[in-house]
Amino acid sequence: MTLNVTSICKSFGSRKALDDVSMRVEAGEFVALLGPNGAGKTTLFQILSGLFIADQGRAEIGQADIAKTPIAALAQLGVVFQQPALDLDLSVQANLQFQADLHGIARADAKERIATCLARFGLTERAHDAARVLSGGNRRKVELARALMTRPKLLLMDEATVGIDPAARAQIMADVRALCKEQSMAVLWATHLVDEAADADRIIVMNKGRVQFDGRAEQLIANQQSANLTDAFLSLTHQ
Repeated sequence: MTLNVTSICKSFGSRKALDDVSMRVEAGEFVALLGPNGAGKTTLFQILSGLFIADQGRAEIGQADIAKTPIAALAQLGVVFQQPALDLDLSVQANLQFQADLHGIARADAKERIATCLARFGLTERAHDAARVLSGGNRRKVELARALMTRPKLLLMDEATVGIDPAARAQIMADVRALCKEQSMAVLWATHLVDEAADADRIIVMNKGRVQFDGRAEQLIANQQSANLTDAFLSLTHQ
């Protein structure tokens, strides 16, 4: 089990952002965390990445409890957040090198990993370009490459395709799905876009801080007696 979340609760004042949330993601599994804006997806990711501490419950990456052994847990994690996090004045290569240095990756090893990531995402020719001049889609690819520098066991993608064009969005999804299988990497892909969840190995639907469904797309459609996944999602979340 790569990710194991058990009965996580988190409140901000009187607002309960997460209410008894539990879920699991296996190695090599691509799971879509589908929910409308405000469902609690980002709060959950902030707990999983160590930015917030849960009020109750437990979250483990591998065998490491995020609250008790955060260094061991976070060493196995890669994250692409919705908000851009690149240094736009640094080159693509320098952004990746900074990430490698941050995690103590030896320079020779880092050089090889950077070259592999750049080639994987078609960015080799842009290695010395400032991140500022890249398209939105290519910036996202650099952020994904940066998240993969540590060769994580779990990759979190938090609304990572928001604001980029459809072709770039489709390419990033295809790249992540391929990496998931090739490297037996667990992926939790948070989105409010139903089409991004359609081909996932499993869909977890969150709404108002709670998990409302966990299963395959066809099960959700059947459960809601809907004609398609979009209708099933809207019916379940009362959108």
